[in-house]
Amino acid sequence: MEVFNALTQMTPAAEPAIYVTLRLRMVDSQIRARGIEDERVLSAMSRVPRHEFTAGRYRDQAYEDYPLPIGEGQTISQPYIVALMLEALALTPSDRVLEIGTGSGYVTALLAELAAEIVSLERYAVLADEARGLLADLGHSNVKVIVGDGTFGFPPGAPYDAIIVSAAGPEVPRPLLAQLAEGGRMIIPVGSCDSQQLQLIRMRNGQPHTQWRELCRFVPLVAGGAIGS
Repeated sequence: MEVFNALTQMTPAAEPAIYVTLRLRMVDSQIRARGIEDERVLSAMSRVPRHEFTAGRYRDQAYEDYPLPIGEGQTISQPYIVALMLEALALTPSDRVLEIGTGSGYVTALLAELAAEIVSLERYAVLADEARGLLADLGHSNVKVIVGDGTFGFPPGAPYDAIIVSAAGPEVPRPLLAQLAEGGRMIIPVGSCDSQQLQLIRMRNGQPHTQWRELCRFVPLVAGGAIGS
């Protein structure tokens, strides 16, 4: 009850209290109960209003344990998978993070709660514009959303302490590896449209070391499109 009251006080007055209840239930039953232990991740997911990042017709499903459409053939990822990827990155408050696939901006908002600076690339300008506006409305000033090809990353901001990729390809793009700092971590789904698995990559002594993690299902990582603002 104390946690509920604290979160209610932190929540904008315009947000119905039911969303706070559903968000806490999501964290307890879908995330903490399934083994996620990083308290910073759990706290961020208890604060960030996932329903704000879902299309109107899907808003009432925002705290369910499955992905939802957001337009342009893209989705907002399943909450548990998001938590799993964030925990794997072991983010610190001083980290600089590159996100590939802004989408609705939900993961971007979580990253903004967990790290110092976020550069987020989105292929679709309409999604980037919507996410940029929503993130600003929610007060996330440490985020830069850029329209561009995620397979190339964003070299002007490199190196990054962490890279998170929310789309799957047959292999890890080499430009992303080149932009990972020494000691940095990258989480990325790798595989075909039908079979994917998360890879956690750590850069040690200039070499990537890969750990295969959970099976997953993401939209394809598509190359194409120039970097823009």
